[in-house]
Parts: sequence; C-alpha cells; structure tokens
Amino acid sequence: MKTLKRRRKENKTDYLKRIKLLKGGFPRVVFRKTNRYVIAQYVTSKEAQDKVEIGVNSKYLVKYGWPKELGSLKSIPASYLIGLLIGKKIIKEKLKKPIVDFGMIKALHKTKTYAFLKGLIDSGIEIKCNEETFPSEERIKGEHMKNKIPFEEIKSKIENE
Repeated sequence: MKTLKRRRKENKTDYLKRIKLLKGGFPRVVFRKTNRYVIAQYVTSKEAQDKVEIGVNSKYLVKYGWPKELGSLKSIPASYLIGLLIGKKIIKEKLKKPIVDFGMIKALHKTKTYAFLKGLIDSGIEIKCNEETFPSEERIKGEHMKNKIPFEEIKSKIENE
C-alpha cells in the first residue's frame, strides 16, 4: 500500500514549500546535487504537473573543456558554470524570468548552491541576492583545488555560445 507523503518521509519533497512555489505561478530553476553531479532544470508547472523545459547537468561541462580526469563535477566551480550555462539557455530561448528552487538542500552561505545562484545572476537573469552569501572569486574559479581546471576558458566558451 502506498503511504501518504512518501516523498516527505524519504526527505525528497517539502510539500509546504512546493505549494508556495506553485501558487506563485512563476517558472522555477531547480538546483539539485547528486553524489557525482549537479543538476539544473528550468521547470514550468500547470495544474501541479511539472514540465522540464531545459535540463542541464555537470556532465555537459566536459563538452566545454572540463578535464575528465581532473576536478569534481560537483564542485563549486562546476556549480557556478552550470548556473551560467542554464542562465544563458534561458535568455537565448527568451523564457520567462524564473524563481530559484533549492528543494531540500540547505542553503548555507558560500556553498555550491550560492555558486550556482551567482552563475545565474552573472548570465543576466535578475535575481535579488545578498553579495555576501556568494563564495569568494578564488573558490569560484577553482584556485583552491589541487588540480587546476581551465575555468576562464570554459566560462568564455559558455558565454560565447
């Protein structure tokens, strides 16, 4: 027998937050983390049925020059670049301005979630956020990592696409 609110028990859905987001009627940019990747989706909802218009995950960064053997695809630089990539795609397709949905992820300052948000803002999407919550530029560029990634090269490829 199916239990009521199964996804809540599994820590996958906060139904109160979801209802508030759906009542707003705006499209959402959903950010999720897995054990290996970060995922971003532009989602529209009609009668509580979600439709993914654009989906991007950090595997796409390999196409832009992210070294497969170096660096994690779920790091702060990867999160920033995914935010930048999905933001550029939203603007390119002239979609409505979205709101951000972090779901069950705790939004702690200076983490991947805020690196993603900074990428969205840097792509040209207008979202109000306090600058102090973003990670430092050194962390966003991956200068703290042992294995250096060609951050500026990847960023310029995304911006020029």
